[in-house]
Amino acid sequence: MSERSHYWLPIVLVVAFAITRWPELMPPNFSAAYALAFCAGVYFGKWSAWVLPLGVLLLTDLALNLYYGQPLIYVSQLFNYVSYALLIGIGRMLGSRASVLTLLSGSLFGAVLFYLITNTAAWFFNPFQSEEYTRDWAGWTLAMTHGTASWPETWVFFRNTLASTLIFTAIPVIASKLAERHRQLAADPATSGKLG
Repeated sequence: MSERSHYWLPIVLVVAFAITRWPELMPPNFSAAYALAFCAGVYFGKWSAWVLPLGVLLLTDLALNLYYGQPLIYVSQLFNYVSYALLIGIGRMLGSRASVLTLLSGSLFGAVLFYLITNTAAWFFNPFQSEEYTRDWAGWTLAMTHGTASWPETWVFFRNTLASTLIFTAIPVIASKLAERHRQLAADPATSGKLG
């Protein structure tokens, strides 16, 4: 990644993330949060890969909890941060040299883990869900597919999570690969290569 993109990429991702978290602007769980965490792992430096996305996530969560009249921090929310950290870790493990397909697959794998971890935590710790679902395999399966009565079915959240992760990850990944190819061609016009 170029020196200049070290400055603009974090800003673009944070702004996109903040916009997608604006209450009722996007469908439920359609957010750049997953892509922000994953791409931070792929493209940001050692400390900024962890501090920037987790810090922004914490600040926006606090603001949203205030907006919705929720407790500032609740137990199941801590599992969100564990899941975001996993997304960052997957991104760091793959790195920016991985192919476009590998990076998009890695981000989707991270989104699936996020869904499983956070929904399991919400099912187990959320007092409203524990009234609706039994604490057994059948209750967990129902919670993973149906959701609580006052919200859309859980699969809708999952679909939106996968779609937003793919879209918001593809944009910086493809842009980075195209910029890298452009730099290679500018340095050696005889060089030909594939995208990612």
